[in-house]
Amino acid sequence: MSRRHLISLDLLQRAELEGLIQRGLFLKHAANTPTLQGKTLAMLFAKASTRTRVSFEVGMFQLGGHALMLSSKDSQVGRGEAVKDTAQVLSRYVDGIMIRTYDHQEVIELAQYSTVPIINALTDLTHPCQILADLMTCVENYPDRSLSELVVTWVGDGNNMAHSWINAAGVLGFELRLACPDGFTPDTRILEAARHGGARVRLTQSPLDAADDAHVVTTDVWASMGQEDEAQQRARAFAGFQVNAEMMKRAAPDAIFLHCLPAHRGEEVTAEVIDGPQSRIYDEAENRLHVQKAVMEWCMGGIDVA
Repeated sequence: MSRRHLISLDLLQRAELEGLIQRGLFLKHAANTPTLQGKTLAMLFAKASTRTRVSFEVGMFQLGGHALMLSSKDSQVGRGEAVKDTAQVLSRYVDGIMIRTYDHQEVIELAQYSTVPIINALTDLTHPCQILADLMTCVENYPDRSLSELVVTWVGDGNNMAHSWINAAGVLGFELRLACPDGFTPDTRILEAARHGGARVRLTQSPLDAADDAHVVTTDVWASMGQEDEAQQRARAFAGFQVNAEMMKRAAPDAIFLHCLPAHRGEEVTAEVIDGPQSRIYDEAENRLHVQKAVMEWCMGGIDVA
């Protein structure tokens, strides 16, 4: 079997993406399944995280394996070691490498030189694991609908989350509306590649129009990790792009609200929405655990999901 990596969702086949979601749903309601007994995952963190570390570490434990956390202070990567050297050395020790970092090229380089699977747990360009969890949450809330029938509205920055929503739309065929302020739109290459493949993706500067009859309304913080110096500038640019009750009223009656967390109540979303009955943020956060177990089984255990 050739190595399986999770680098970005657009590199998956539709059957693989849907299969990972269905496997995640199965694992959520199954007793611990030791499918990765005796296997070890190295977790490289250039960016700190609560949900990513806990969900991957607990997930490996539940699958019978072991996760080893390495922050920038704990590895030579943080001190300038070449990625190719880290990839080849860690491949001699572990069965898989998960990385959460800034530069997407690091993930690509790891996959190029490692002999074990690489899992992208976040870069500044993409966030595939989070969108898998979000899609799993959509399936739970719309069990009688195909994902391709959904309308998803993204409000805010055209960031790594927006990019992975675009990637998923290209694979699964759902309608995606991106409401982003001028100057904060998604990467043109990602957008055009998805459209070229037939993705139904629309870009607008009107969040209210984008929310019309949407099944899913989702957003992220206005200033992500590493953008703290831009917070005031971004707050001005994103005025009018807050998810609030008015916006949710424009969505479908059974619409759900998603947020990858952490959230800033009163900025990108009101407390009324994120703490309200349409919010699924904690189901979404829990689903990171289960869908990532599916990813690890698929990458490291050779379990077929398609």
